[in-house]
Amino acid sequence: MNARDSEALKAEMFELGRRARAAARFLREALAAKKNKALVSAAQAIRRQSDEILAANALDVENARAAGVSGSLLDRLALDTNRVEAMAKGIEDVAALADPVGRELARWTRPNGLEIGRVSTPIGVIGMIYESRPNVTADASAIALKAGNVAILRGGSESVRSSVAIHKAIKAGFVAAGLTEFAIQLVRSTDRAAVGMMLDGLDGAIDLIIPRGGKNLTSRVMREARVPVLAHLEGVCHVYVHESADLAMARAIVVNAKMRRTSVCGAAETLLIDRKVLRSHGVPVLEDLAKAGCEIRGDEAVRAVFPSARAASEEDWRTEYLDAIIAVRIVDGVDEAVRHIETFGSQHTEAIVAADKTAAERFLTGLDSAIVLWNASTQFADGGEFGMGAEIGIGTGKLHARGPVGVEQLTTFKYIVRGNGQTRP
Repeated sequence: MNARDSEALKAEMFELGRRARAAARFLREALAAKKNKALVSAAQAIRRQSDEILAANALDVENARAAGVSGSLLDRLALDTNRVEAMAKGIEDVAALADPVGRELARWTRPNGLEIGRVSTPIGVIGMIYESRPNVTADASAIALKAGNVAILRGGSESVRSSVAIHKAIKAGFVAAGLTEFAIQLVRSTDRAAVGMMLDGLDGAIDLIIPRGGKNLTSRVMREARVPVLAHLEGVCHVYVHESADLAMARAIVVNAKMRRTSVCGAAETLLIDRKVLRSHGVPVLEDLAKAGCEIRGDEAVRAVFPSARAASEEDWRTEYLDAIIAVRIVDGVDEAVRHIETFGSQHTEAIVAADKTAAERFLTGLDSAIVLWNASTQFADGGEFGMGAEIGIGTGKLHARGPVGVEQLTTFKYIVRGNGQTRP
C-alpha cells in the first residue's frame, strides 16, 4: 500500500471510530422496545434479502474453493437457505431476551445514609474481528445492539461479499425501525492494516476487541491489541469415557461431539478412554468414529486393540484439528484424565460420560475449563444452546466473561450513589 492509500484507509477507519463513538452515546440511552424493534426489523430484512445474501456467499465459496481452502473452512463459510433462516431466527431470539442494560445488580445503604447501587451498563464500542463465518456478522450485530453497544465489524477477506450483503440487510432493518445506521458498521477493506488500526483502538474509539477465528488471528490480536481483548485461543476440547459410562450413551456422545460439525470450536479433538473399558467401550466407540469417516490417532494401548489407528505424537494432544481427526489416549481414572486435560487442553470445553456421580463431580470440580459437561456432547458449547439467543464467541480467560459470550457478557456496570447532602469528614 502506498502512502496515499495508507492515509485514505486511516481516514476511513478513524471516521468509523468517530461515528461509532457518537452512536454509542445514543444507544446507551435507547429503550429496550426500540432496540427490540430494530432487531426484529433486521431479521425481516435478512429474510427479504435472502437471495442476495446467498448469491454473494456463492461467489465467496467459489473463490475460496479455487484458492484451495480446506473443507472445514468451506463448511464455516458456506450458507444455505436454512443457515440464512437460522441467522434471522437467532436475531429474533436475541430480541426476545430480557434487556441486560439497567439491571440493578446490588444495592446497599451506608451508615452515613448514602445509597449505593451497582447497575449494568453497555461497554460502549466493540471491535469484532473474525474469519470465515459470515453468520458472525448477524450474531455480533444482534448481541451488541441488545446490550446497548455499537459494533465495528471486520470479517475475513474470504467472506467479504457475504458479510457486506448481511450487513446491508441489517442496516436497512435498523434504519427502518428508526435506529441510527451507524449502530453497526462494517470495515470493507480487506487490507491487514485495517485490523492493525482497530487493535490500536481507532484513536480511543474502541473499548473492547473480540477476535473469532483461527489461532494465527487470535494470537495476533492478543499480542498487538492496545485495548482489552475477550478471546479464546483454541478449542482443544476433550471427552472422557469413564469406566461407569453407559455404552450406548458413550457411543452417541463421542460421535456427536466429534462429527456433528468438525469445524466448530466446541468439537471434541481428544478422546480419553478409561483403561478398564478399553475393549468393552473403547473399541465400539472407535469403530463408530471410523465408520463416520474420522481418522483416529491413538497411543500404544489404542493401537493394540484398534490397529488401523495412526500413531499419535505428542503434538496431537495439543492440536485443534477442526477436521475429521481425533486423538485417543487411554487413562487410569478421573485424576489422570484431569491431569491430561490440564496439561494439553485450552480450558475451553470438556465432557465426561459416566454413571458414577462421585466420579462425575470430581471431573466437574477438578477442571478449570470455561465449560464442563456431564453426559452431554461438547457441541453444546454454544450460546444458543445455553438459552442466550446467540453468542459471539467462547471466553476462556479468567476475567470479565467465560464460556459463551452473549448479551449479559457484553455489559459492564457502574455505581450510582444517592445522597442528601453528605460530605466526607
